[in-house]
Amino acid sequence: MKPETFLQAKVRAMLGAAAIAALVAATASTARADDSAMILKSMTDYLGSQKSLSASFDSDIEVITPELQKIQFSSSGQMKLNRPDKLRVRRTGGYADVELVYDGKTISVYGNNAKSYVQADLPGTVDQMIDTIQSRSGVGLPGADLLFSDAFDTLMASVVDGRHIGLGVVDGVECEHLAFRDSDTDWQIWIETGPKPVPRKYVITSKTLAGAPQYTLRIRDWKTDAFADADTFVFRAPAGATKVDLDSAAMAELDELPPGTSSGEKK
Repeated sequence: MKPETFLQAKVRAMLGAAAIAALVAATASTARADDSAMILKSMTDYLGSQKSLSASFDSDIEVITPELQKIQFSSSGQMKLNRPDKLRVRRTGGYADVELVYDGKTISVYGNNAKSYVQADLPGTVDQMIDTIQSRSGVGLPGADLLFSDAFDTLMASVVDGRHIGLGVVDGVECEHLAFRDSDTDWQIWIETGPKPVPRKYVITSKTLAGAPQYTLRIRDWKTDAFADADTFVFRAPAGATKVDLDSAAMAELDELPPGTSSGEKK
């Protein structure tokens, strides 16, 4: 056998190093995939353990026109939650000014633009209320799944793939960036690093509609263990407001999209 030349030895060493690097990269990729569930679980455990939560948010929802043009509608709002059974959410956008109030017994949803509100007896928890209003009215509440007491199980119920993408920065805050897939949607979430792993950004991408429209939620000003007083969760109908049925098509007027448009997103 001929002695190995210097060039051949160098090439062999480089190939060996490349193989080791590929193995390390594959191992790191697997670890990151495993990390995604662990990091998400730390977030849901943290939120679920808080007796009270409040935050502000901005949301963007896309629709696809018949000409395949993407149009984005934006809104902003605030959320206050006292577990297990009190919630108040206000969202204002170009086509909706909506407030949801739940006191553990009654759900009230008021649309300022429509000058109407729906109200129904729904004794139970915030989790049960969200499930009921989505199933009975058909109006989606993207992001509400983050508030569930069992949020991890809800979020991961149909996931087929999860990845820890790495670090990102949202509104100046360092976050862990995770990406998940299920049969109908891809979704990403950015979770603040450190002792308070709150979600800072949440993106849902529909895979069942042409153009893959997205819903984006940015959350800021998180506060915990700052209970809102009981009066916060009392709904008082404004003068002149009309009461409509919870199952009525009038609920569509409380959506954040103009009449006749749909994102097709139900997560």
